[in-house]
Parts: sequence; structure tokens; C-alpha cells
Amino acid sequence: MKILIVDDEKLLVKGIKFNFEQEGFTVETAYDGEEALKHAHDKSIDLIILDLMLPKIDGLTVCQKVREFSNVPIVMLTAKTEDMDKILGLEYGADDYITKPFNILELKARVKAIMRRVTPLGGAGDKSKLSVGDVLLDYNQRKVTIDGRTTELTSKEFDLMDLFATNPGKVYGRDNLLDMIWGYDYPGDARTVDVHIRRLREKIEPNPAEPQYILTKWGAGYYFKETKETV
Repeated sequence: MKILIVDDEKLLVKGIKFNFEQEGFTVETAYDGEEALKHAHDKSIDLIILDLMLPKIDGLTVCQKVREFSNVPIVMLTAKTEDMDKILGLEYGADDYITKPFNILELKARVKAIMRRVTPLGGAGDKSKLSVGDVLLDYNQRKVTIDGRTTELTSKEFDLMDLFATNPGKVYGRDNLLDMIWGYDYPGDARTVDVHIRRLREKIEPNPAEPQYILTKWGAGYYFKETKETV
């Protein structure tokens, strides 16, 4: 698998590159936002490790621009610790974040966890699709088609959609979703779930203000309305 590391700290990039190459990854590097966007158009890039503070184009803007043409997983690196910076990173389409300084083992664990979620198990055609009313989940391409319209989702959005659609009617609290989708050791809080639910509704709901698919049970959590039918 190929990852792109984007940071203007060259020694840090060198260290991250070395560690991931030791794990068998192919690694590309970039040191500013403009260079990052050029690399991001490479269809063979499987994941981007992206610093928040970059020369020329900042990391959040890079993340936003990448989301205009790609759903490649993005892990944000940030030296800032304010919650709003972290939430904002997720708002712009990042899949995860890690705060500097960090342990390289933690970064590798985060990356591997994301790659396990977004990589199909087995070859093409080995995984079934799931039809839920007029919603179709494609596990090989990790896309969702609703009423004939294909919608691009980030890895976390697809994981949420998968969990809801395969368990229609079951209510999941925010803390429960945080543990199941992000992992029990994820340092974020339940607001991360709200951000992703809102973004998911904006993509799949005809009217996000009056959702038809992902509903809220006040005081309890979120649930999927439709009945399940596997194809």
C-alpha cells in the first residue's frame, strides 16, 4: 500500500517514512500544501498523513480540496490541542487525527486500523452488497447508492452507514458509536459522532433537516429506519 506523508518538518517526515517503509508501505512525501495536492491526484495513494500547519496551503484547505475529488483516508497531524481544531479537521473530511508530539507506534496503529476498515476482504466480488430499501451499500468500492444516485462517503461515514444499515431499528448512543467506529482508545469525544452524522445526513438525506434514513431517538442516540434485505 502507498501512503503520502505531508509535513514541512523534514526530519519528522524522514522518521515517519522510515518507520512505514519498515512495515512494507510505499511512501511518497510532500512538504507544503501545493505539493500535497499534486501527489493526492495519484490514484494509487491509499492514505494521506497530513499536517495541519503547512506552507502555501494549510492542511485543512488541502483536506477540503482533496475531498472534492477523492475519498482517500486522511489522518491529520496537529500541534494544536483545542477541541475545535480537532472537530474542524473532521468537518473538512479527515478520518482521524493525532496530536503532536506523538508515539510512532500509535500513528502506525491508527493507520493500520483505518486501512483494515477500507480494504475489502478478499478479491472483487467476494463481498456481497446490502440493499436496504432504496439504499445500496457496495462493500468492494465502499460506496452507497440511494434511489439510483451514487454518493461518495469517507471511510468513517461508510462505517457508520454499514453499522446502521445492517442493524435497522437498533439505537446506538454517541459513546457506543465512538467506541465501535473510532475505537475505545480514541482520544476524541462524542461531538465527533455528531459531526459525522450531520455530514452523512447531508450526503444521503433528501432533506437533512428532516432525515428519512438515519433518525434520532432523543436522549438515546441514532438509528436506521429501514428494513434489511441482503442481495
